[in-house]
Amino acid sequence: MFPILVKIGPFTIHTYGFMMAIAVAFALWFIFVQGKKYGLEGSKLMDMGFYTIIIALIGAKLVLLVGNFSYYKRYPGELLSLARSGGVFQGGLAFGFIFALWYLHKHRIPTWKTADIVGVALALGHGFGRIGCFCAGCCFGRESTMPWGVIFHSEYSHNLTGIPIGTALHPTQLYESVLNFLNSLILFIMLKKKKFDGQVFSFYIINYSIIRFFVEFYRGDHPDNTYLIKNPSPYMSLSLPQLFCIVGLITGLVMIFILKKKKRA
Repeated sequence: MFPILVKIGPFTIHTYGFMMAIAVAFALWFIFVQGKKYGLEGSKLMDMGFYTIIIALIGAKLVLLVGNFSYYKRYPGELLSLARSGGVFQGGLAFGFIFALWYLHKHRIPTWKTADIVGVALALGHGFGRIGCFCAGCCFGRESTMPWGVIFHSEYSHNLTGIPIGTALHPTQLYESVLNFLNSLILFIMLKKKKFDGQVFSFYIINYSIIRFFVEFYRGDHPDNTYLIKNPSPYMSLSLPQLFCIVGLITGLVMIFILKKKKRA
């Protein structure tokens, strides 16, 4: 666990920010290279990716604020923590997706052909991003008796994220990182063999919804008001992110049905 990667006097590079920069760099590089390969204008896609990332970050933080509004209303000083938090990923995905649709329509770029490339890039970047979460101590898991349970020791991260120290936890950040890298590989193979535009992006939504739904069972960082159904057993509980996952799964399936039907027509 290395929340701070480099510190020289007042100059500090946090590992979370560094890994997020790597995630963005790899995602944009993939979009640029694959976009040119599929006959799309690389520079326009890079602009789209840059602005979409900004909009997605704002959206992720807004959803986190709205979902925990009572907490921030009670402790207004904690609003500053929003600047350090990545926010709710599904919120960022929704805001980014809406903006990207507008951008693609405005610049007359093939929407679903581009979305297929972006879907692979998102999964790839997310894999790197979750490594940053692990190093920083955010998005941590609940207590674990498994042999791969991890014990954190950083007082700095404890004060910043509330992560328990000295207790074995599920490494939920690494669960999601590995599964996102696997998802990016599956989607990349699918990109080469897809039968209609939009197929890869639809499966990105489906696959990530399934990944996040099951990882949520092992998360330990959610306050009680995050749960729509709260039981002593996490497997009998339902969190707000899991509800978003159900909506995402249904959305992905509907997209496949519509886009496949449109292709046949």
